[in-house]
Amino acid sequence: MKLYMHTAACSLSPHIVCRELGLPVELVPVERGTHLLPDGSDFTAVNGNGYVPILELADGTRLMEGPAIVQYLADLHPESGLAPRAGTLERTRLQSWLNFIASELHKPMAMHFNPALAPARDGLRAIVVKRLDWLAQQLTGPFLMGERFSVADAYLFVCLNWSQFQKLDLGPWPALVAFMQRVTARPGVQAALAAEGLAASDATGALYAPRKAAA
Repeated sequence: MKLYMHTAACSLSPHIVCRELGLPVELVPVERGTHLLPDGSDFTAVNGNGYVPILELADGTRLMEGPAIVQYLADLHPESGLAPRAGTLERTRLQSWLNFIASELHKPMAMHFNPALAPARDGLRAIVVKRLDWLAQQLTGPFLMGERFSVADAYLFVCLNWSQFQKLDLGPWPALVAFMQRVTARPGVQAALAAEGLAASDATGALYAPRKAAA
């Protein structure tokens, strides 16, 4: 399989899931801004929307949209427990979390990075803060679904990791900081971070950013 990705972007979520499942995956970096691939071709020929992630299967089939991709990956190895069995109430709960993260955190946080939307940044931050207030109250167990790590936790980890790039301190939400630390400690997560060249960027060991080049 090939995973078209940006470092530390939402594509890190399916990358983490691949590592958790022990699935071999080739990372294909997409150059931000130009959409160029390593071979010089245009990524928009792969995805006309121009954004990652795209998962390309061995037969050439391409899957898009992170929440769908991570569920497909988890279903390849249902024994992993990364996603409850399709058709169950627990699977619906997982999809509810994935939808919440996609619409209420991923979207406003991603919009914050768009220079054209700079005038709206205060409003976007207010939305995110309100959602984090609610999320911290819901996180009563180690992970979103309770005791067991799921694909939704990988997605949430990636979005919360963007807080540092937006100067949004997670300190007011100790439950979220603890969540980030728990996810960080997983070997599969560490393998994905290392493969993308991401290193601890704060004293809590909860946030990760591209390693700085040696002076």
